[in-house]
Amino acid sequence: MTPAGSAQAAKPTAADLDLSSVEWRRTSYTGGNNNCAEYGRAGDFIVWRDSKRPEQEPLVYTKAEVKALLDGVRAGELDYLLD
Repeated sequence: MTPAGSAQAAKPTAADLDLSSVEWRRTSYTGGNNNCAEYGRAGDFIVWRDSKRPEQEPLVYTKAEVKALLDGVRAGELDYLLD
């Protein structure tokens, strides 16, 4: 359960954000099977979706969450997911 005063409690869902002006960008590597992710900025949040299903609600992340993910990737902390 998330404490009411935490940053997580204040994070909106995609339905709460105006996605009409998001400039979606697509990852460049698909592995040859068209598995692309699309991402963009919606105000102070980063939104992420499956390029094959753009009509589905995207995931919403804070900048700190994305930074932590990228730092973990750079450090090799997620390599086990691809084994």
